[in-house]
Amino acid sequence: MTLPLVGGGNVEIGAPRERWTMLFVYRGTHCPRCKRFLNKLNAALDAWSETLDVVVASADAEAAALADKAEHGWRFDLCHSLEESQMRALGLYVSDPLTPDETDHRFAEPGAFGIRPDGSLMLVDISNGPAARPDLEELLDGMQFNIANDRPVRGTA
Repeated sequence: MTLPLVGGGNVEIGAPRERWTMLFVYRGTHCPRCKRFLNKLNAALDAWSETLDVVVASADAEAAALADKAEHGWRFDLCHSLEESQMRALGLYVSDPLTPDETDHRFAEPGAFGIRPDGSLMLVDISNGPAARPDLEELLDGMQFNIANDRPVRGTA
């Protein structure tokens, strides 16, 4: 899956990489809960980056994502223009805006994906609304354990 980066370039999700990747999908600029979550992630980014690569994506157009990145000083890789087919491929819930003031396009509900260097999924956490988010400290601790111990994927769909 190719995701365009704010400011240019792309990130390949699922392609082989040297390190583990954590992909966070957020609802977009219209969501204050998303911004609070991402501000917490940004504050903890150094600890996260010691362990794995962090990528954040939404369906927002580049201009909206760029404005948020500038306003909040986000340092993680920020991707924009997530397509509905990509949202569905990730198994995310997809929502229509409730009002024109919310946004003018369909968007993904939150998700977090731990991805092994070979591109396979290790961890999936999705929500059907903005209020349910993983605890970042607990998630990082769990990912560090999984990586250090080469833990297998658990559970079946």
